Amino acid sequence: MNPVNYLYLAALLFTIGATGVLVRRNAIVVFMCIELMLNACNLAFVTFSRMHGNLDGQIIAFFTMVVAAAEVVVGLAIIVSLFRARHSASVDDASLMKL
Repeated sequence: MNPVNYLYLAALLFTIGATGVLVRRNAIVVFMCIELMLNACNLAFVTFSRMHGNLDGQIIAFFTMVVAAAEVVVGLAIIVSLFRARHSASVDDASLMKL
């Protein structure tokens, strides 16, 4: 399979994720779309790494997965606290959490 096909797939996944972040208002869906965007970037990194014959892109993809895991932990904690306070997981209600 041609590596360009993987780049097209990564661009499509990133576009779907970006559209989801911009359109949706549910915090859980927004975080899932951010994860989709990060996975698209990882696919592009690994594809370029494979095309050039080195491991740099795969190492960057590994660190991106570590950052994504930390983002999920912090993001879900914020969503749980938002849901407990407002009984809604809407992103629009997040501004009401200010003191």
